[in-house]
Amino acid sequence: MFAVTRLRVAEADAPVLADEVARLLAALAGRPGFRDGEVGRSADEPGLWALVTRWDGVGSYRRALSASEVKIAGAPVWVHAVDEPGVYLTD
Repeated sequence: MFAVTRLRVAEADAPVLADEVARLLAALAGRPGFRDGEVGRSADEPGLWALVTRWDGVGSYRRALSASEVKIAGAPVWVHAVDEPGVYLTD
């Protein structure tokens, strides 16, 4: 499965957010079931970013989000999150 979190970011906040996303990805990488992750900016709307992570399953993903180090690393990133469903199953 994969998760997509879209982020709305002011241009002035972009350099700081890039560092915060790197910290979040490092925290996620230490969690069981994490496969990989990446972040990118929209080619058409630079203030819109997407954080994509891949997991062994929904359970691994949800357990990772409840880990304290992930909550701490994720808080400065998730304040920019667009409120929408973001977990997708692959068959």
